[in-house]
Amino acid sequence: MTAAEKAKAEGRPQILSPGLKPALVTSVLAALLAVAAPLGRPALAVPVVLLQAVTAAGWFRLNGMWPARQGIALAFLGGVVADIGLLATDAQRAPTVLLGTLGVWILLVIVLQLRSHASPDERLYGLTAATASAALAVVAAGHLAADSDAVVTGSLGVVAAVLARALPLPSVAAPVVALIAAAGAGVAGGQLTGAGPTAALLGLAAGVCALVGLRVASYDYPSRFVHMTAGVALSLALAAPAVYVLGRVLG
Repeated sequence: MTAAEKAKAEGRPQILSPGLKPALVTSVLAALLAVAAPLGRPALAVPVVLLQAVTAAGWFRLNGMWPARQGIALAFLGGVVADIGLLATDAQRAPTVLLGTLGVWILLVIVLQLRSHASPDERLYGLTAATASAALAVVAAGHLAADSDAVVTGSLGVVAAVLARALPLPSVAAPVVALIAAAGAGVAGGQLTGAGPTAALLGLAAGVCALVGLRVASYDYPSRFVHMTAGVALSLALAAPAVYVLGRVLG
């Protein structure tokens, strides 16, 4: 029996929130993004690469695939290639760079799985995990394409959401409090960057993405490694598209 099946048989909860420690690590990583964003894309690339590495490793472990060095390395490399493409082109070409990288990497993952000698079920499982991990690593590169003010505001929204969600609050009230905190952090980010009160929408969107990431990372029971990787990185990785799109719209 897996740990989750044993927990179900014993009547214990199979979904455990990552908690305060991963929230603090997420806050540190988000702070690095917020500090590096005004310094330019080359400086921002450093915490983005770190985010992509933790995302790739965490997703494979979340899916029960460990060790999976080849898949983790492939997904991480896809994120790095997207970073290089974004650094080498104008920000207006970001969607083309991200979609192009993702398309090439999905094709590469399919080719590698076709060459595998594992059973068909294992190959299909590996294909879905590797594709999703590569997609998340590439999506995380969206921070590099976003406006620096949007990265600052979105990072503050994620920090507020994950820290509020880690508080010992009732299960019904916790997400509401986290979203209110994210919107408030967005307002603070708007004042800090001069974006105005409309930045509250960006903070709220980043908070929603952060809660989705935390929920996904709560499904592996019990795994401290998942909580310290996927529980740290998924909130920021999933927030990247919102930061990019809303940053351009509100900007």
